[in-house]
Amino acid sequence: MSIVSGLRYLCLWAAVGLLSACASVAVPSGPAPELLRDDLFKPSSSPISAEAVFALSPAMRDYVDHEIAYRIRSRGAREALLDSLYTKGQLQLDYDSEVTRTAAQAFEQRRGNCLSLVIMTAAFAKHLNLPVRFHSVFVDEFWSRRGDMYFQTGHVNMALAARRSEINATSLQELEMMTVDFLPGVDLRGQRRRLIEEHTVIAMFMNNRAAESLAQGAVDDAYWWVRASLQADPRMLSAYNTLGVVYRRRGELDLAKASFQAVLSLEPENVQAMSNLVLVLEASGQSQAAASLSARLRDLQPYPPYKFFDEGVLAMQRGDYQQAKALFERELARSAFFHEFHFWAALANYGLGDVKAAHKHMALALENSSTEREKQLYTAKMDSLRSRKHIFH
Repeated sequence: MSIVSGLRYLCLWAAVGLLSACASVAVPSGPAPELLRDDLFKPSSSPISAEAVFALSPAMRDYVDHEIAYRIRSRGAREALLDSLYTKGQLQLDYDSEVTRTAAQAFEQRRGNCLSLVIMTAAFAKHLNLPVRFHSVFVDEFWSRRGDMYFQTGHVNMALAARRSEINATSLQELEMMTVDFLPGVDLRGQRRRLIEEHTVIAMFMNNRAAESLAQGAVDDAYWWVRASLQADPRMLSAYNTLGVVYRRRGELDLAKASFQAVLSLEPENVQAMSNLVLVLEASGQSQAAASLSARLRDLQPYPPYKFFDEGVLAMQRGDYQQAKALFERELARSAFFHEFHFWAALANYGLGDVKAAHKHMALALENSSTEREKQLYTAKMDSLRSRKHIFH
């Protein structure tokens, strides 16, 4: 998840920064000591442990012993695991992006985002001695917003092999991997991805927790989470971006600037770090430098996230539903599965008297909602629409 702050955007995890392949570019071997200022922050309100991310709870071990073990003889360990976790009528896991959960938390609560579900499944797989690989998947840009913070979200999945002992010795594909993806409708055949290590998955988890803490206003907790992320994988540039946002929220503008510049030294066209650096330069009174960087940013990103959506909301407030509909459609053209855009498109169509189109977009808003709270909201709106009541409030 990546974060951008203010009325631009700030980026935390899923958009993991890809390092330059040029031999002349130095990549970080550890978090830059000068960028870590523990003395500026109160202790974390909760324990932070890399070991806890994949740790099995007693309930998970009991599930292995009683729900998975009896299937292994007939199905093999890999198929037994996947059947037990994801076959209808078993755990009935729900996709929920509100918080990034450890393996034990995802199992206990029966819900998680793609990263949480990957972590939980991998924890079981490792316990069963199944070879695991993790992938960062290249997907179209996807943004969401909480208050004045914008989040760019990416995607991870995993691949599992069967146990070596369960593979036919004459098989030429001894370690054939089965890709497991937790987003519905994903075309695995055309998927572009890169292999990542377990420590990077842990860093992603920590960085997500930092972003979530920032969204809740818990700046001190956010610092300790992102610090742990950088310790897990110093090469994850999105964590340096998160660190800069933390410092900006704390009012430490010089440290924020240094954090964003650390990203730009390796990725000179990283728009998330660039956008955040513009905010820092403006807050520091460096208006000329901010204007120059803003001009460069506009060249790289002429239509920032939510631009058409925000203009559409203004059109709705003016009662110009036709213009609002056109603007929401432009936003959907580059983010087809974001629930909030479909919700507002439903409102615009309803304002135009097109109840059929309003119903279609409301159904898509419900289908693509990613938290239980959103599902409840859109279900209520759907009920209102069916009864032809007003749905704007």
